[in-house]
Amino acid sequence: MSDFLTASFLSALIFGGILTGMPLLFASIGETISQRSGVLGMGIEGIMLAGAYFGFAITLYSGHFWLGLVSSIGAGMLMALIVVLFCVRLGMDQIVVGIGVLIFGEGVTSVLQRAQFGTTYPRLEELASVKIPGLSSIPVLGSSVFTQPWIVYIGFALVGVLYWILNFTNVGLNIRAAGEKPEALDASGTSVIFTRGMAVLVAGGLAGLGGGYMSIVGAGIFVPFMTKGIGFIAIVIAMLARGKAVWVITGSFLFGISVSLTTSLQLVGVEIAQDLVNMIPFIAVLAALIIFARGNYLPAALCLPYNREAR
Repeated sequence: MSDFLTASFLSALIFGGILTGMPLLFASIGETISQRSGVLGMGIEGIMLAGAYFGFAITLYSGHFWLGLVSSIGAGMLMALIVVLFCVRLGMDQIVVGIGVLIFGEGVTSVLQRAQFGTTYPRLEELASVKIPGLSSIPVLGSSVFTQPWIVYIGFALVGVLYWILNFTNVGLNIRAAGEKPEALDASGTSVIFTRGMAVLVAGGLAGLGGGYMSIVGAGIFVPFMTKGIGFIAIVIAMLARGKAVWVITGSFLFGISVSLTTSLQLVGVEIAQDLVNMIPFIAVLAALIIFARGNYLPAALCLPYNREAR
């Protein structure tokens, strides 16, 4: 049992949790903003794949990681424009459109990968880590939390930004009003369509960044369908978090740690059937749903289109 408490085991577990949980964190932050505004991001998985592919391709050909990550954000926002047009502007069913975006993202990225690279899978160089002076020397946490690429620290900072925006700014008030009482927001002179549209675009950009992190920083390679359901987990985390930033980061990294459990257990010589290990993250999500779903709170106008003339 003492093997599970060694510094190497704990450090590997936390490091793997960050590596796997960071894409989910970006996507969950964006999905939280979208849901608070009244729009359910069912297509987030396809948006993440678009960000993963285009971010990887731009990084591969340009040699600049930051350019690739910015391209991931742009690709995610372009995909989100579909949702803005059909769901926010035209009031079409958010679930149907979201599934369409998901299928479109999966199909386009798979075709482009095959057309561009064939059966080969080029790999990117590893992104350099940045050690935070002083903190990087802390046992266990120093090598796992405070020795990361800059994009990881930006992800942590975004959690604070989410908390501040939703709770202490007029922008956050408008977002919450768009999801709770859109008619009241409209009566105050603020456009519900614009508020929801901006929220969806931001959510798309963050989901694209999450996909870009997966292919550029995490794996260093793009493989079709590489998200493997993370987009749907992000939807669940955003619902369970109830707009609270601390629960977004907690849910994301608990999922990440459960995924990284395989590698960490191998370090201490514990062999577990791969199929069983693959089930652990999703069992954790099901357990969270059972425990917290009854007390879960969702915006009153979630998935409901807003028609000003129908007021």
